[in-house]
Amino acid sequence: MKSQEVRKQFLEFFKSKNHSIVASAPMVLKDDPTLMFTNAGMVPFKEYFLGNATPKNNRLADTQKCLRVSGKHNDLEEVGKDTYHHTMFEMLGNWSFGDYFKEEAIAWAWEFLTEVVKVDKDSIYVSIFEGDESEGLKRDQEAYNIWTKHIDESRIINGNKKDNFWEMGAQGPCGPCSEIHVDIRSAEEKAAVDGKSLVNMDHPLVIEIWNLVFMQYNRLANGSLTKLPNQHVDTGMGFERLCMVLQGVQSNYDTDVFTPLMREVETITSSKCGETEETDIAVRVIADHVRAVSFSIADGQLPSNTGAGYVIRRILRRAIRYGFTFLDTKEPFIYKLVSTLVNQMGDAFPELEAQKNLITNVIREEEASFLRTLDKGLILLDNVIANTKGDTVSGDKAFELYDTYGFPIDLTALILSEKNLKLDEAGFDAALKEQKDRSRAATKVETDDWNILQEDAEEEFVGYDTLEASVKITRYRKTESKKDGELYQLVFNLTPFYPEGGGQVGDKGYLETPSGEVVYIIDTKKENNLIIHLAKNLPRSTEGTFKAVVDVKQRSRTAANHTATHLLHQGLRKILGTHVEQKGSMVHSRNLRFDFSHFSKVTIEELKEVEDFVNARIRENLTLEEQRGIPYDQAIQEGAIALFGEKYGDAVRTIRFGKSMELCGGTHVKNTGEIWHFKITSEGAVASGIRRIEAITSDAAKDYFTSETEAYNQVKATLKGNQDPVKAITSLLDENAALKKQVEALIKEKAQNLSGDLAKEFVDIDGVDFLAKKVDLDAGAIKDLAFKLGENKDNVFLLFGTEQNGKALLSCYISKELVASKNLNAGTVVRELGKHIQGGGGGQPFFATAGGKNPAGIDAAIAEVKNYLV
Repeated sequence: MKSQEVRKQFLEFFKSKNHSIVASAPMVLKDDPTLMFTNAGMVPFKEYFLGNATPKNNRLADTQKCLRVSGKHNDLEEVGKDTYHHTMFEMLGNWSFGDYFKEEAIAWAWEFLTEVVKVDKDSIYVSIFEGDESEGLKRDQEAYNIWTKHIDESRIINGNKKDNFWEMGAQGPCGPCSEIHVDIRSAEEKAAVDGKSLVNMDHPLVIEIWNLVFMQYNRLANGSLTKLPNQHVDTGMGFERLCMVLQGVQSNYDTDVFTPLMREVETITSSKCGETEETDIAVRVIADHVRAVSFSIADGQLPSNTGAGYVIRRILRRAIRYGFTFLDTKEPFIYKLVSTLVNQMGDAFPELEAQKNLITNVIREEEASFLRTLDKGLILLDNVIANTKGDTVSGDKAFELYDTYGFPIDLTALILSEKNLKLDEAGFDAALKEQKDRSRAATKVETDDWNILQEDAEEEFVGYDTLEASVKITRYRKTESKKDGELYQLVFNLTPFYPEGGGQVGDKGYLETPSGEVVYIIDTKKENNLIIHLAKNLPRSTEGTFKAVVDVKQRSRTAANHTATHLLHQGLRKILGTHVEQKGSMVHSRNLRFDFSHFSKVTIEELKEVEDFVNARIRENLTLEEQRGIPYDQAIQEGAIALFGEKYGDAVRTIRFGKSMELCGGTHVKNTGEIWHFKITSEGAVASGIRRIEAITSDAAKDYFTSETEAYNQVKATLKGNQDPVKAITSLLDENAALKKQVEALIKEKAQNLSGDLAKEFVDIDGVDFLAKKVDLDAGAIKDLAFKLGENKDNVFLLFGTEQNGKALLSCYISKELVASKNLNAGTVVRELGKHIQGGGGGQPFFATAGGKNPAGIDAAIAEVKNYLV
């Protein structure tokens, strides 16, 4: 059965069981403070499990794209080395929110596997939770009894808490689970060893394919368990593993999910799987990783140096490194696999087809950049090796290469082994652990349980219509972190505060008690569909009615900037072309940032056109036309622009200003005239094919023009007279350039005159013409002087020191003949002498320089350099 058919059969089966089929949510999470990526099929439904929202249908099914490369669920280092771990994978799932429970979940899982896709019943084993005395949890006898209706009890296995009790996190819904395992070994292997003994033993051919989780408890902050008011079913089946079982192969990578990509890797790199283990692993790694990176970019997450972007960059660089080391690829090639991936999965995930060009260009640029990093890293590693005494390279030095320059540690270890050197792995691991500990300490948040004041209270956002409301606190809790200290999170029955989301910052304001006590709201966020208000303290009493007031000035400025991003998007599409798509935004009260797809620098003329377009819409005083709660499909049919990578519900909100119409949950001005003016402050590249514009509006624009006018007046006053400032500055620049040329000529003449005098100062040391001296010349003149003095000799060793603008510079010249005959290296000389000037440097063996911040150390360096010849 082809993989496309497997996916289709699963969804059709659960549709026949009255499940609504929902599209995969984005793999990259944007508004969840607890996760970077969707790492399990249940993540998009957390708000339903927590009771913070109600689904339209209590039965859902889907195939969810997931990524596991960081945190608790981290499979990255296993990927490619075994046959069943992946970074990006699909999770087939069916869900019940307070509807059916164990009886139906088990019966349908058995029916689908044995009757629909015809998995051999005699190859299946199932596990149930055996209980845990320390938790006061009994054996899941209910699940056991249900399973005995379908499978022989000899194939039912007791599982411990680690394998058969599933938890969302340190807190939250959890419960026992029942895993389904399939033994795909040969008949001979099955006869030799009972498959039951291999379940959960990491055997590559006795694998878990489906986990049925029965959520019936809630884990509190103190570790105790309470019963959930409603019982839920959360199941997840590994799509790639199921395909392996149904296609009769013994590796996920031998299924048609991966074989087209792997064949393309072999073709492009002229390699062949099956010849060496290194080649097999490299091809598997590349096939897996290009999927993860492509889906992430399609969801709006570009490779970068921070957060989720860093994880994606790390995955891609791992693939590049495997190609570089084991497939001998020195040019970008992974981007060529995108077409194959789109052909294979574009029907099931249309975002791949829509973002194909962007994915291709971003990966190609990242490859080229990292290959340059590898070249630079190889040079740096050579320097580390040259300065290593003994046969072991310092773990700190290896970590510096890894952390500062992005040079992979496994490549460092490989190169060292080829040179018969060792790596201080313990030192590297210690440096890495120290960095991770610092990072965890900085981001760790300790969260208390919610104090519930009103059970089943529904929260309503009223902030589109009012900035002030009478509210009640329905729940609150305390959090503590190194970054923010002690904070309180409050939830109201209704709120005018807009929570951070869609690129827009959260509102600030205050809460006032009837007695006049004020509690300041310093930020507003959204977590699992709850709007959470952050405060440094609680009111003296949390009972009663409070007046919630939003900071009007911040909200109005933010609204102006948000509306401006919509008009900017419209202007870019009109002036640059309809290929322009929003790829990210940040809307503050002080400024706005807008990322968009475009494959060349935006010219000054184009930026002026865009500015003029937006300001024309502002002057038209366009009125906000808003629709709330309309069906998603209707909004798209009416022309609203939806953003790739955003999660939209069945009902959406549309924002229209003239011909600009987008799906948006943010706050906006009632009339574009409120924006006052739009001014672009910068434009530049973020990544290949992605540009960024930063701009200001409203009061910030007024302040900008006031500041610019003051600066202009200061320039005119400094120039004096009534002449045109532009002409006056141009004249000064021309005059300065002419004077600079004269100075350069004088310095050159000085160096030439000096060369004659210095030629008389050479000292013979064991047949070498040696000179070390402090000179009053710039770097360029010193280089010219050194080469002038050495041009007619093959035995010159020079060191010059100079002080320029409070900084020190050492320059070393060694005749190439001496480099070869006496094993001297100018780069080594300046690096070691650089300690005297509190700096460092390098260069070629015959000429190198070092800069430092301690000019007083020049004399010590000049005094010591003679030691290289005696």
